[in-house]
Amino acid sequence: MGRMTSFVVVGAGWRAEMFWRLADGLPGVECLGAVVRSPRDLPVPTFASLDEVRPDFVVTAVSWGPNPEVIRDAVRRGLPVLSETPPAPDLAGLRELWAAVGDSGLVQVAEQYLLVPAHAARLAAVRDQVIGTPTQVQVSSTHQYHAVSLIRGFLGVGHDPVTVRATRTTAPLVNPLTRDGWTDDPEPRPATTVLATLDFGAGRSGLYDFTDNQWHNQLRFRRIVVRGTHGELRDDEVVRLAAPRTVVRTPLVRRQTGYDLDLDGFETDTITLGSQVLFRNPLLGHRYSDEEIAISTQLGQMAAWVRGEGPPPYPLADGLQDHRIALAIGEAADTDRTVVTGPEPWHAG
Repeated sequence: MGRMTSFVVVGAGWRAEMFWRLADGLPGVECLGAVVRSPRDLPVPTFASLDEVRPDFVVTAVSWGPNPEVIRDAVRRGLPVLSETPPAPDLAGLRELWAAVGDSGLVQVAEQYLLVPAHAARLAAVRDQVIGTPTQVQVSSTHQYHAVSLIRGFLGVGHDPVTVRATRTTAPLVNPLTRDGWTDDPEPRPATTVLATLDFGAGRSGLYDFTDNQWHNQLRFRRIVVRGTHGELRDDEVVRLAAPRTVVRTPLVRRQTGYDLDLDGFETDTITLGSQVLFRNPLLGHRYSDEEIAISTQLGQMAAWVRGEGPPPYPLADGLQDHRIALAIGEAADTDRTVVTGPEPWHAG
């Protein structure tokens, strides 16, 4: 492990709280406090601006509108940035942000979904060619740029143009849970579903399926399918051609401690496919949820990158591309027309 690496969070909401709280469990990483616009009591020191603190990097955890200016302010000071998602709210904002800071090489995006243990295990299996070459990804669990990140990540596609077709439908659905807890409302209410197909070319495609509040509404399953040339991954099971005339189905198995007479405490240990370990919890002993493991992992990756000891965790160009495609999904659904994304300033090559 290298030297202690410090950061400051800009913001004071629930996402900001995740970063300063989880920093306590990461060796070699220290949160100096939060930059807030107005004085308030927080469990960490507060600063009125970046002028009052000298971190190694900045984490932005503010709303979409002010986020680009917060990023630009940090970059002007020569500070690396881990930006909240999305880094800018609309297409013009994405392009303006890249023009302002793209060449700096200082900005990463806090897109953590591929680091969530279940997805990290699935991604490891796909990259090991368990199902051959991936050709299609279907995601029904999260929305917009997060879902696009999963689709692009599992397919391994970059910033090429994408052809998008989308539609919206509305149907009644009971909504028992929100972020605030149980609603105790048994009445079905109108809920909108967006369905979109993404054609990346060369036989690679994605299916986007999201219903309002699907993150919290337990009456809708979360589903992911990755189709490949030699098999398919569906949620926590793989079917593949293991040998001539031999089709094999194998579950992904999560070892969760703390059940029954297991006295080691309740947390995820490993996720395996047969004898292959696809994911091993790097933060045993903290009793973290999957989301906490993902955010902690990315925070550790950011610190390592800042020290020059690891690769960039999620470059700005990828975060911009995720939201560019998400905006195209919204446009296609709004207009009932096919939308083709063109070359953007952040496209590599």
